[in-house]
Amino acid sequence: QVQLEESGGGLVQPGGSLRLSCEASGRSFSSYPMVWWRQGPGKGREFVAAVNWDGSNSDYVDSVKGRFTISRDNAKNTASLQMNNLKSEDTAAYYCAAALGWYESDWYEGGMVFWGKGTLVTVSS
Repeated sequence: QVQLEESGGGLVQPGGSLRLSCEASGRSFSSYPMVWWRQGPGKGREFVAAVNWDGSNSDYVDSVKGRFTISRDNAKNTASLQMNNLKSEDTAAYYCAAALGWYESDWYEGGMVFWGKGTLVTVSS
């Protein structure tokens, strides 16, 4: 069992940066790829980024490539999402999740086993 808690959301101006963190409890954090999802106003949940078990591989949705960086620290049981050059369309609730496997370019909600409750990111001037 892994419990996940996101932090770091807030209000930021377009072009600004935020760093989201996902803290995990439990001793099996390194057993799961970690994934960030988001859900914008009136939209469905969207895959954002994933990092594999040891942090050696990552995957991103095209709309955030070159702006967002996902990472993890297994010693600290944390996963992070560095978000730069934020745009209004990045406004969403951001969720971290632990995945059952690595689903390169084919991430789906049913492949997640644990979810956090989310943190809100608002990009607005």
